[in-house]
Amino acid sequence: MLVTFLKRIDALKNKAFAEDGFNGYLVFNGANMLYFLGFPGTSALFVPSEGEGLVYVYSVNYEQAKAAGKGFNVQLVKSTENLLAKIAAQAKACGVKKLCVDSLSVDAWRNLSKEFAGEDAVQVNGSFVQGLRRVKDKEEIALMRRASEITGEGMKAAAEAVKPGVKEYEVAGEIEYAMRRSGAGPTAFETIVASGACSAFPHGGCSRREIQSGDLVVVDIGATFDYYCSDMTRTFVAGKPSAKQQKIYRTVLKAHDAAFDAIKAGAVIGDVDAVARKVIADAGYGEYFVHRLGHGVGLEVHEPPSMFSENKELLAAGNVVTDEPGIYIPGYGGVRIEDTVLVTAKGAEKLTSGPYSLCGV
Repeated sequence: MLVTFLKRIDALKNKAFAEDGFNGYLVFNGANMLYFLGFPGTSALFVPSEGEGLVYVYSVNYEQAKAAGKGFNVQLVKSTENLLAKIAAQAKACGVKKLCVDSLSVDAWRNLSKEFAGEDAVQVNGSFVQGLRRVKDKEEIALMRRASEITGEGMKAAAEAVKPGVKEYEVAGEIEYAMRRSGAGPTAFETIVASGACSAFPHGGCSRREIQSGDLVVVDIGATFDYYCSDMTRTFVAGKPSAKQQKIYRTVLKAHDAAFDAIKAGAVIGDVDAVARKVIADAGYGEYFVHRLGHGVGLEVHEPPSMFSENKELLAAGNVVTDEPGIYIPGYGGVRIEDTVLVTAKGAEKLTSGPYSLCGV
């Protein structure tokens, strides 16, 4: 895997240093550092155009980083040292004249500029790394496939647990236990089990509410595996679904399937969103589809590309996105169906899988 990470750093050099005269790049964003290094606990990665990159780590994580980061130049940052000043001194020693930084607060940017060569010499631009991370390589896809399989185990547990008299947090506990037991890392985000009227809130959370007979229950979950995320939603009914619930569910499933069929390399993102939105609008529920069709997934559960109607960008093979249309009727309830989807040269592949049934088990 070391070769893979070094190749990613080389790709960053080729991308960042070809523009605007940069000859040094600083990575501060945690997910970006994971992408280039493969291990957590680091504070910064400095990549000069010439020579070896340096990984900066405070003492609390230093020994762990040295053990995990064999092949990288791991530098200790003492508690008495100023990290930005230390980096600026190293950049000057490497002959760097213009630094690019992926992510930095205004105050930190000003402090770094002061330590380095002035504000004109330090520019914040994360698009270089975003462009690299947006297209997943085979190692990333393998990890996301496993994260998705584990998420499917969590959804099986949800289907068994959702029933009248069970509290939302109890369902969440069964889900998270099933995913951990299957080898998951931390959840990719806070588990959502939203029942009854709260299912009409797209991010309805998970409360102490007791699920009632006839409730719609939206379950939105995600496992991580070696830091990579998955995202999956299913909607269940606690009991026998009504005719109205079945109609809403069939509409959302039809929109979900239509969008999936439209996902392929070269497709305009806004057009894919429009396909799902039209199905829901034609069924009379257009005003109740209140969010974007989906988002990119990777080391973060929300990352580019964003799947919304005004986005004219093209999907590319290796993108991983969500397909998650929904209908949310205030005071009544909501339905969302979501899969994590890999864009391929010929179409798309669902990484998550599981039953599409209101009745669960």
